[in-house]
Amino acid sequence: MNDSIGLAARLYQQLPARVAAARAALRRPLTLAEKLLYAHLDGSARGLARGSDYAEFHPDRVAMQDATAQMALLQFMNAGQATTAVPTTVHCDHLIEACCGAARDLASANDANREVYDFLAAVSDKYGIGFWKPGSGIIHQVVLENYAFPGGMMIGTDSHTPNAGGLGMIAIGVGGADAVDVMTGLGWELKMPRLIGVKLTGELNGWAAPKDVILKLAGLLTVKGGTDAIIEYFGDGAASLSATGKATICNMGAEVGATTSIFPFDKAIADYLRATERGDIAHLASGVATDLRADIEVTASPSEFFDQVIEIDLSTLEPHINGPFTPDAAHEISQFGRVAQEAGYPPVVEVALIGSCTNSSYEDMTRVASLAAQVQDKKLALHAKLVINPGSEQIRQTMERDGLLALFDSIGAQVMANACGPCIGQWKRGGDDTRPNSIVNSFNRNFAKRNDCNPNTHSFVASPELTFAFAVAGRLDFNPLADTLTNLDGEDVRLDPPVGVRLPAAGFAHEDLGFVTPTGATREVPIARDSRRLQALAPFPPFDARDFADMALLIKVRGKCTTDHISMAGPWLKYRGHLQNISENLLLNAQNAFGGQIGLVRVAGDADYVGVSLAAQRLQAAHIASIIVAEGNYGEGSSREHAAMEPRFLGVHVILVKSFARIHETNLKKQGMLALTFADQADYELIREDDRISVLGIDGLVPASRLQIELRHADGTVEAFPVNHSYNEAQIAWFTAGSALNYVAKEHK
Repeated sequence: MNDSIGLAARLYQQLPARVAAARAALRRPLTLAEKLLYAHLDGSARGLARGSDYAEFHPDRVAMQDATAQMALLQFMNAGQATTAVPTTVHCDHLIEACCGAARDLASANDANREVYDFLAAVSDKYGIGFWKPGSGIIHQVVLENYAFPGGMMIGTDSHTPNAGGLGMIAIGVGGADAVDVMTGLGWELKMPRLIGVKLTGELNGWAAPKDVILKLAGLLTVKGGTDAIIEYFGDGAASLSATGKATICNMGAEVGATTSIFPFDKAIADYLRATERGDIAHLASGVATDLRADIEVTASPSEFFDQVIEIDLSTLEPHINGPFTPDAAHEISQFGRVAQEAGYPPVVEVALIGSCTNSSYEDMTRVASLAAQVQDKKLALHAKLVINPGSEQIRQTMERDGLLALFDSIGAQVMANACGPCIGQWKRGGDDTRPNSIVNSFNRNFAKRNDCNPNTHSFVASPELTFAFAVAGRLDFNPLADTLTNLDGEDVRLDPPVGVRLPAAGFAHEDLGFVTPTGATREVPIARDSRRLQALAPFPPFDARDFADMALLIKVRGKCTTDHISMAGPWLKYRGHLQNISENLLLNAQNAFGGQIGLVRVAGDADYVGVSLAAQRLQAAHIASIIVAEGNYGEGSSREHAAMEPRFLGVHVILVKSFARIHETNLKKQGMLALTFADQADYELIREDDRISVLGIDGLVPASRLQIELRHADGTVEAFPVNHSYNEAQIAWFTAGSALNYVAKEHK
């Protein structure tokens, strides 16, 4: 199961020489992120400009969750490989719906998703991919427990792959096409990231938790402040955090758009490695420890080496609660009650949810358990429904052995399966679908409809400890640092600050954790012709690189447009392996700039508004190409490449926006789409609902060139303006071939 010791040993043998070569090439001291990037660079060390130069890297491994793995593996099956070129794993965590409790929900998932699980298991077995069965745990917690190691590089088909940065690993979320490149042995392309240094001083105390570090940082950077950047943490405060606390912070760096986040190797990381039976890696890492942290000169004068430096004093950090509807709406708990009242948020907390890939470690659960014990001891009661998702079967078994599950059960909590559940919309909540209400969770994202498909659910993100406090209070204006609660005897009592245990004294329980070792046996991969869940992929047609003339405007999106808006999760997860079926949800949650309707458009002279997908199908049937126009940070959120494949499948040629989120722009390029940005963002306002739109200059497409947009309005007038692109020569080749996979297949032939 665990092949990381071999990967780590090979890396550490080469690391000192590779770091020295990079230091010589750049002629200066190096940050940790630079050391690890250059250690995995394809070719000899050379100076690369941050934020502009592209380079190819060779990651050590690939990890995929079941929802995104379907499309990635369907692509990999067309690559003609007998096995993956690097160690790869598949984790079944996304398709399990939270409803009635762990046992019943897992049984229901196995029944409802049997076709998909059988497909994933068969492909994994055939191509040498490690397979983690449903119920084994959430991908990022399982990776942390088994595969992450200091200094390594991993890519994963999930935006929260950076969770492994808690163990000092360069771990980056990507789309499935990127994963296929690495699985076939090709180099993986990445724009050299900018570097944001976060100096942590002091030490957390009281109610403050590691989650509060990233919640505060999200408020400072906003959802796009980390785009194309690596966030590197350092300082005495960083060393004071547990490994899983560091992972929590790295995990949610995705919410500020960061390429990844990372902490230096230290005692806390070594302790966690030993506790998870990877003492050999801890020992080897200690031998190259100076190369698993930034150079001394960097930490002494960080502003000379980072593009941006932020300092956070953990000793004075106040617990935060972020939201609703966006993870960067940051509020200190002392101010939040007033903010909630002034904003008119529904005051009653109906549900508190604890878990997810962000906060489901043993330490998280023991800190919450210390509060659960106080509920018993101080004769309190829950005033909101409490739902808990353990992060992995290893965590669940350890919780059961140490009495935590029994404690949660005794106060009325509902323990769900070791899976993502409500964090990604896999939650059969029940009740009115549109009723305004408030929930608090320890997850990472809180976009509209994200958790329960209700656009009026006000979802707030906090630490597990603070989330539990809201479950006890049942109201948004509660501050556990200052407020009391009335117990069952009518007495006013106060919750004491939580206390937790970083690592279990008796070690982690680990009996049959759900891993299946691949045999490599040749076997048929099951895809039924009439399947509603799986569909073999046909290559996208190549483009001839001529100008796109007289395209119809499919939709002009107003406001935030995340991958949840473009390709909704929740009930649509079941179609992640069937491109035609899932394309029915294209931009279902997006707001039309003309009239404000959600997911409805009027195109090609139609009198009535129809769904975006249906409109695209009608245009495609009439052989009319289309274009999507949107605002800033388009494609924020999940790494799901379906958000790029769906418009491509439905005949959309161009996505024109004010700015892109990193992963989504790459996904569009990989799928052969033309991704453009306004040279002047004010030109967004020039586009009308009934325009015919042309993109001129495509025949001369070269890196750093500009193209021209021509608008032919219905009144006969014409307007034009320049647009930018960020394609390099390789990406232009993908575009011309129709997709990166088409290009790779052609080169292999």
